[in-house]
Amino acid sequence: MSTIEVRSPYDQSLLSEIPLVGKEEVLQALDKAYGLFENQLGWIPPHERIAILERTAAIMNERIEELTNRAAAEGGKPYVDSKAEVMRAINGVKLAAEHIGQLKGEQIPMGLTKASENRLAFTMREPIGVVASISAFNHPLNLAIHQTVTAVAAGCPVIIKPALTTPMSCMAFVEILKEAGLPEGWCQGVVCDNEAAELLVTDARVNYFSFIGSARIGWMLRSKLSAGTRVALEHGGVAPVIVEPDADFESMIPSLTKGGFYHAGQVCVSVQRVFAHEDIADVLSSQLAAAASKLVVGNQMDPKTEVGPLILPREVDRVEEWVNEAIAAGAKVLTGGKRISDSCFEPTVLLNPPLDVRVSTHEIFGPVVCVYSYSDRDEAIGIANSLEEHFQASVFTKNIDVAMECVQKLNATAVMVNDHTAFRVDWMPFGGRDSSGIGMGGIGYSMHEMTREKLMVIKSPLLQ
Repeated sequence: MSTIEVRSPYDQSLLSEIPLVGKEEVLQALDKAYGLFENQLGWIPPHERIAILERTAAIMNERIEELTNRAAAEGGKPYVDSKAEVMRAINGVKLAAEHIGQLKGEQIPMGLTKASENRLAFTMREPIGVVASISAFNHPLNLAIHQTVTAVAAGCPVIIKPALTTPMSCMAFVEILKEAGLPEGWCQGVVCDNEAAELLVTDARVNYFSFIGSARIGWMLRSKLSAGTRVALEHGGVAPVIVEPDADFESMIPSLTKGGFYHAGQVCVSVQRVFAHEDIADVLSSQLAAAASKLVVGNQMDPKTEVGPLILPREVDRVEEWVNEAIAAGAKVLTGGKRISDSCFEPTVLLNPPLDVRVSTHEIFGPVVCVYSYSDRDEAIGIANSLEEHFQASVFTKNIDVAMECVQKLNATAVMVNDHTAFRVDWMPFGGRDSSGIGMGGIGYSMHEMTREKLMVIKSPLLQ
């Protein structure tokens, strides 16, 4: 059996070798998952699912340090932020257990017409079926939680394929679920290449497909789904921020710094395009650059590190190419702009890059924030909305009317007021629109999508 080498993004040191399974093993996983779903008498009762997830959270709580070190080592997110991810993941498991009781139907009124007399009707929610998930590298534990625990909580067998760069956290979590008492086969992890993973998309036995990754791959996979397979795709965004002259700089600058450079910008809702009114654009960009220049860049395992490496050396090459393109086209570099090493890139702030270069038109997924000066807010919002990607956005202002206007006009699934675009808690709805995705994430929302309604109508002469 072949293996993959999992290496540290910072220095490419070998962390682990993990067996790589092929098509036969993926089909076996599908056989097992489908067999479990077809056997309704063997479905896990809600109270047992709750107990399993409560034990899962307890085990994770005992292993916070272990989980943190593993996630940081393979993913490159700084130790401090990886610990925050682990705490979020534990809370996500608890949220899923709590939401099991919210998977409920409703009574449908009867007797409203002569034809509907003597009937009682209500809906109930059932597990949708086999769930297949393909995950991304940037939150190796928490994404696995959102794509597996939601299925387990909804009563669905789930198969997850982690990113090949960061499989260790996901596979460790699958083992924790088993340790917590989840019966064999209800959550299976498969580390495989893309060709084998495609079986998780095309197989008619898959009822729900969850994908987190690039738009190009996501939409291609959607086109290969079997008829009737429900899908959730989470792609990236090119997050815009509108800043008005009355914005509170004291709170805004730290917020934009965190939102733009957290995990070296490798977040689907990272602050990328900041549209600042011309009266404050110079001050904002200089203060943001000053804050970015103070960030500590380096080994993600060092507790002092604030910005870690990019996931692969080729991503550093790409970011460098895009930044150089913007500079050559007239963008002003206020800080950064250069690679530090094969794995790290300087936190970078660019002022007024042209609107047709790649840092203005594509998701950077790197530690780069662009600031644009505007005089007309509607024109700035028009530019913000002009791309195909629409995920999360934000506006900074003390004027509630301006804030509400921006919330209304910005094309986004969520607009943050006086906060950065990357804000998220795991119980809120989360997802992209248009090219940025389809379906809605968030623990409770995913669980709801992983169930389906069944209507029951009872006819009796004793019913009114």
